[in-house]
Amino acid sequence: MDMVSVAGNIAVEQQMPYEDREVPVTIHEMLAATVEKYPSEDAVTFQLLSGPTDKAETLSWAEFYAKVCQCANLFRSLGVGEGDVVALVLPNANEMAISLIGGMIAGIVNPINPLLDPQQIASILRETKAKVVVTLKGFPQSDVAQKTAEAVKFAPGVKTVLEVDLNRYLTPPKSWIVPLVRPKVAHQHDAAVKNFNAELARQPKTLAFADSTGDRVGAYFHTGGTTGMPKVAQHRYSGMIYNAWIGHTFLYTEKDNVICPLPLFHVFACHVIFMAIIKSGAHVVFPTPSGYRGDGVFDNFWKLCERWKISFIVSVPTAISALMQRPVDADVSTVKTSFSGSAPLPQELFNRFERATGVTILEGYGLTEATCLVTSNPLAGEKKIGSVGIPFPYTDVKIFDATTGELRECGTDEVGEICVSNPGVYVGNTYTEEDKNRDLYHTPPGSNRSYLRTGDLGRVDADGYVWITGRAKDIIIRGGHNIDPAEIEEALLRHEAVAFAGAIGQPDQHSGEMPCCYVELVSGASATSEELLAFAREHVHERAAVPKYIEVVPELPKTAVGKVFKPDLRKMAIQRVYNEALQSAMLEAEVVEVYDDKKLGLTAKVKKTGEVDDMAIESLFGKFTRPWVWAD
Repeated sequence: MDMVSVAGNIAVEQQMPYEDREVPVTIHEMLAATVEKYPSEDAVTFQLLSGPTDKAETLSWAEFYAKVCQCANLFRSLGVGEGDVVALVLPNANEMAISLIGGMIAGIVNPINPLLDPQQIASILRETKAKVVVTLKGFPQSDVAQKTAEAVKFAPGVKTVLEVDLNRYLTPPKSWIVPLVRPKVAHQHDAAVKNFNAELARQPKTLAFADSTGDRVGAYFHTGGTTGMPKVAQHRYSGMIYNAWIGHTFLYTEKDNVICPLPLFHVFACHVIFMAIIKSGAHVVFPTPSGYRGDGVFDNFWKLCERWKISFIVSVPTAISALMQRPVDADVSTVKTSFSGSAPLPQELFNRFERATGVTILEGYGLTEATCLVTSNPLAGEKKIGSVGIPFPYTDVKIFDATTGELRECGTDEVGEICVSNPGVYVGNTYTEEDKNRDLYHTPPGSNRSYLRTGDLGRVDADGYVWITGRAKDIIIRGGHNIDPAEIEEALLRHEAVAFAGAIGQPDQHSGEMPCCYVELVSGASATSEELLAFAREHVHERAAVPKYIEVVPELPKTAVGKVFKPDLRKMAIQRVYNEALQSAMLEAEVVEVYDDKKLGLTAKVKKTGEVDDMAIESLFGKFTRPWVWAD
């Protein structure tokens, strides 16, 4: 089935309520149905190294199912019931895919970003009351095992740690060398440490316990994670299976080969891709544990597409930008579609990718709190570059304005907060902590339907396409990675010369946004931008959150109650970055103003200062995601 238009999606909804569709009730039921249809077809492939001829391990659907059942049985044998948590501090590997699904079937799986520091991992383990942790065995050039061991020390609820040894994916002589250089891991905790694959092999290959009989929470996914305790979102079977149904219905079938160099600890890879892989019977390839971050992945990417006869590419804007810096040096004639999410895609990047590959990118929108998928540009219908497309069937997107104290639905092209209702929204229970669910939903007067407040500002045009214009939530998104500006501000406020700090995201051609900060000094104090940058590098908790730019200003703009007024800071940053780009490109033009357009959001107004090629300006600003217009 093709998704063509809003009218077409409404027609799909009118066929029958979603509850009447023949979709599985549990994750095990969904997987078992696919195994019955395609037992010998390829399911999951992982290769540790990125070379197009490097060793890879491919599991058929029957093999994958057997290992998932063994994994679920193992977790149950370790005391994991339906309400207990298995945490995965793992990069991509076949073991990650197996334990992800096995954990959902046995209990509640909680994938944790292995790039987090031990304190953050420990706080998530404590918050979720995890009983079992699956992680790496010490491995060269990886600190995952060390960080997990340190985290478990501060999470006494963890009773068992299961270690995955990546050395089995190597061939001699490299596999001989690893035991000689393997880093030692100090297990200074009381949890039992066991070999994941050895314990797996002892379990039966069919489910040894009764599957769940209905809908329940099957996964926890944390959001953010740059400071303090990340919020933990709850995902039910029904929400995950809804994502699977969308992917199978509109994106791919059992004939597709999908390359997914994105981490399975993130909802994009897990729900949008992997759940739909399971539902459809397609084949997914995970190149290297670190995906796009892995050594040589960008250089070998097109050759990997040729090797695995890839038909569907999964990507994000930062990865697309990096790929466009390499030649398309392989036969990619099998590639039909590319899906981009996690951050806005600049128009120029969209055009360059399409010209280089002949493949059109589908840009979509989702969020962890909604179990991911919300909208996408249609595969067969009109694609509006810069928009995030139209809502999927059974997803209702409304734009609300509550700034006056009364809830009001916005009109066509009127900017307000994007709010979502669909089977992935767990109303009243989005987060594990009850107090974090307060004020998280809007319920229109006279309606019994509640809508999740996304914190994103946007509008819906006359054709039903959703456009994101900004954020109500104070979050910086660097290449799809959420950064809490409070971490930057709190770090800089420790400096004795800093009175106020306002951290925001400044436009960036590669990452969409980069953290920057404006600082007001204590009266009579002195500090340079260079000094403050050095201080930030030392005191900001996470490397990705270290500001790229710090500017000392005489006084920060503030509200009537003394709060830093960040819209003005964003205007300053856009004007500065765009003018620096114009100067670097030696184009005779300047941004004379950044204003808040009711339809477009923050918009740069550009004036020519000499002879300039309009196309050159358009190409330059097409690399950014923020809109611009010519000055009158």
